[in-house]
Amino acid sequence: MTATCNLALALVHYPVYNKHREVVTTAVTNLDIHDIARAARTFGLTRYYLVTPSGEQQTMIRRIVHHWQDGWGASYNPDRREALGIIRIVSSLEEASSDLQQDFSAPVITVATGARQRADTVSFTELRRQLQQPDTPRLLTFGTGWGLTDALFEQADAILEPIRGAGSYNHLSVRSAVAIMLDRLLSGENDR
Repeated sequence: MTATCNLALALVHYPVYNKHREVVTTAVTNLDIHDIARAARTFGLTRYYLVTPSGEQQTMIRRIVHHWQDGWGASYNPDRREALGIIRIVSSLEEASSDLQQDFSAPVITVATGARQRADTVSFTELRRQLQQPDTPRLLTFGTGWGLTDALFEQADAILEPIRGAGSYNHLSVRSAVAIMLDRLLSGENDR
């Protein structure tokens, strides 16, 4: 595995909203485990946090990761093994931030994401520029369900601008949003 990258991802399953704007814990999905880990490794990340307080969900994640790290899947698909090797299972966003902090002296900067336009967002161009400071860690947080709670946005150090599509419809899967954002932030293309 390469040296520690100063950008990490957190996929938050609690606290998030459901479609009725109730605070819930969402279910972890196999696709999110695999696809987001693969996207993160493709762009050089060394940590992908799956955030859920549910012990049952954590056990399921461990079982899936174990299959691809140490079980039959490890020899069957070494690329998948490498991608899932960056997964960290945590109960809270604070725990993820604490874990990331261990490799840095500068404080972790949390960056919230969402589909809705909010005031005072940082642009992709600006965050890409900030990522050039290798000693400053950033934790890019994504919500499942219907997104991160307002409290998490208020606690964040920054909010990344949303992805804008061609029209008013804006309901990407979290896997798609992660891949698009990582490409915009880390692909090396500066003309966006």
